[in-house]
Amino acid sequence: MALLLLDHRVRSAMVSDSLDVVGVRNNVMDSSIRALRPDMRAVGLAATIAFEASSDFDMKNPYGAAIDFLDTLQEGQIAIVATGGRDDSAFWGELFSAAAKGRGATGMVCDGPLRDTEAVVKLGFDVFGASMRPIDYKGRMRVAAVGAVVVCGGVEVHPGDAVIADADGVVVVPKIHIDRTFELANARAQSEKRVLKDLLAGKSVREVWDAYGVL
Repeated sequence: MALLLLDHRVRSAMVSDSLDVVGVRNNVMDSSIRALRPDMRAVGLAATIAFEASSDFDMKNPYGAAIDFLDTLQEGQIAIVATGGRDDSAFWGELFSAAAKGRGATGMVCDGPLRDTEAVVKLGFDVFGASMRPIDYKGRMRVAAVGAVVVCGGVEVHPGDAVIADADGVVVVPKIHIDRTFELANARAQSEKRVLKDLLAGKSVREVWDAYGVL
């Protein structure tokens, strides 16, 4: 799997720069989507779920579609929760995080509010969202689609696209570009290591740029 070949030093900025090289220039989610803690980092293949506004719900099984989604998550996937940027409710919390972590998911990205955030942090599950609200989605929002192409944070995400999320933001790599993009990102991580060493040693920025072509 291409994701296993991504150097642990690769950051979202390096992946974004590598996407520029392959001609994909607008696959970074809105800056409102932030990690719950700056040290969080998640890399995985997208598993998608989308919500829409609705006051209707099944009294006996109000979370049925979301439960089915959580139970189909696989190791190495990252949950992508598309809300249309609505803040009617929270869309993800502690127990959803526990379920996803237990299934082997690497993290979750949501363009709507989160809740139970302190508890989520304690779980050690890497979660990214647009805001926080304690209110439940039952009777306010419902699952509109699972496993479909969604728009999250202004970026179209297909199931199986690669996603890297960290303190700088969230980048989506289309499936057809994963291998090449990660190859470039890994190479950039190696180059930046040398660039950093030379800059700290006092070499001029011009000298370093001419040597590596990386800044």
